Amino acid sequence: MSAWFSAQVVQTGRLPLFCFFVAFVVGFTGIRVSVRLIRAGVRWWPGNVVAGAVHVHHMVFGVVLMAGGGLAELAAPVHSLGWRAGAAAVFGLGTALVLDEFALILHLRDVYWSNEGRLSVDAVFVAVGVTALLLIGVSPVGVKDVADYRPIPGSPAAVATLVVVVIAWFALAGITLLKGKIWTALLGIVLPFVLIPGAIRLARPDSPWARWRYQRRPARLAQAQRREERLREPVIRAKNRIQDLIAGLQDD
Repeated sequence: MSAWFSAQVVQTGRLPLFCFFVAFVVGFTGIRVSVRLIRAGVRWWPGNVVAGAVHVHHMVFGVVLMAGGGLAELAAPVHSLGWRAGAAAVFGLGTALVLDEFALILHLRDVYWSNEGRLSVDAVFVAVGVTALLLIGVSPVGVKDVADYRPIPGSPAAVATLVVVVIAWFALAGITLLKGKIWTALLGIVLPFVLIPGAIRLARPDSPWARWRYQRRPARLAQAQRREERLREPVIRAKNRIQDLIAGLQDD
């Protein structure tokens, strides 16, 4: 195991990313355990942090940790892997605390235990998934090294092809996001071909694309709503059950 860790993490320069990932997962797990104990009214567990009449949310501490970790990372010597790894761990812990209350930041009100609060868990799942993919060496759109795409003297066609492919990829990703398919767009970072059906197929009925394009096409909107009820809603219910198991039961 130590040989694998050294070869796959340390020697590849991914130690800071690994420390970020571990600190992020530990931070999210720890804060969720804490808030569930507080919610359950466990007497021996410390309660919420209160300054006078103000409830200090843990995202405040997260912002401070992110700022400290980010500054430490910027100040770290380029070749000081240990310093950078420590700064990344602090940044990961702070990121976990902030994303755990992402829904509060978005709605500007306390929706932690409401149905809207599930958005925070979605944000955490996305961060964990993307970080895990980067940690195992997956590169966006298959790009392994910038040097792989250096302009080749006398071959402008190759450069032009690369530019067209990148523009097309961003366009497909943008359309997929506008159609409300966030997970498909994220998967398209590493598997670009999934963006094609994501951009072509029906938009979600509550997406910006549906609001812009389907309002004058009621048949299209009705078709999107039927598809949502038949295919997406069962998946959402299953996801919500998993989220409730991990992060605590929400108040629907």
